[in-house]
Amino acid sequence: MNDWDTAWRRSPAGEMCWLSDDGPVGVPVVPLLADHPCVALPLAYLPLVDSLVNRAAFCLTTAAGPGEPTLVATGRIRVRLDLDGSEFGGDLVEQEVRKHPPTRLRAGSLMARRENWWWMSRAVVSLVDVDRVRRVPARTRASDALLVREVDADVSVDVVTAPDWSGGAGDRVELWPRDGRNLDGDGGAAFVFGHQASPDYERWDRWSRTGSLRGQTLEIAEAEGGPDPAPQPFGLFERLRNHRRVERACRAGITAAERRLVR
Repeated sequence: MNDWDTAWRRSPAGEMCWLSDDGPVGVPVVPLLADHPCVALPLAYLPLVDSLVNRAAFCLTTAAGPGEPTLVATGRIRVRLDLDGSEFGGDLVEQEVRKHPPTRLRAGSLMARRENWWWMSRAVVSLVDVDRVRRVPARTRASDALLVREVDADVSVDVVTAPDWSGGAGDRVELWPRDGRNLDGDGGAAFVFGHQASPDYERWDRWSRTGSLRGQTLEIAEAEGGPDPAPQPFGLFERLRNHRRVERACRAGITAAERRLVR
């Protein structure tokens, strides 16, 4: 196991970023390791899974341990739909249970896995060939975010921040790279996102800004949410509503995937 694989497995949270036909994309993920670094997305994410091509960047949200670097690895990916949960249901689910409290509740025992069968169906995305691994600045504030864009015909990830993320569609925001270098945006598509979770991870909120980057300035076309330094856990009824919402989305993804198999 190399240093990158070890760091990915040890990290509690990460991101997967890629270039889709509609532009740059990024989502928060739970880092897992099988034969390769991987993530196992619930099938509520099926529309995003469909936009994956053959390359992605896997990022560590925080360093794997004290004194260790924050890393991003880029390379070729492989995507497999695991509708019956047989691949996820081995060591991968045990890894996710240790890192992700909602999975601990929904799949922490054989009985829970049978009851929440819809949580076991996954799209397993593996980073099978790593071309490069580089250090990126640590994100130490809620306003720190990832900038995802195309550079030299490949997905590129930078850590940026801004003095104010309140702008919406039609506004502009100056991005400050945390490493101090110039972004040199050429007007191409850009996606900026961050995410924060409540202590129990029932809330794991992603916020984003989509637009075009010119120099250091993002011209915003779409905006969703904003940084929240301390998301609060759901109350009882909110928790139930969220659970049902996640279940419906996963079931819908499973149904859509099954329909493809019978065509």
